[in-house]
Amino acid sequence: MTQETTAIDIDWTACQAHGLCAELLPEHIALDEWGYPLVDGTPIPTRTVKRARRAAADCPVLALKLTTR
Repeated sequence: MTQETTAIDIDWTACQAHGLCAELLPEHIALDEWGYPLVDGTPIPTRTVKRARRAAADCPVLALKLTTR
C-alpha cells in the first residue's frame, strides 16, 4: 500500500508574482528577487494541507495547485 502525498505546483503561465502564497505558506514557498514563488519540493504534511488549500484558493490568479501523488 502506497501512501499518497500532497505537493504544490505552480502554473507559471498564470503566476503574476503577487507573493500571497509565500505569506500563507512560508515553510514551503519563498520568493525570488522578482517576487515569483520558489517551492521547496517537499511533500505537504497532513497538518499543513488545510493552509495549503487556502493558499491555492486565495491566489489572485489561481496559479497555485495542490496535487496528490
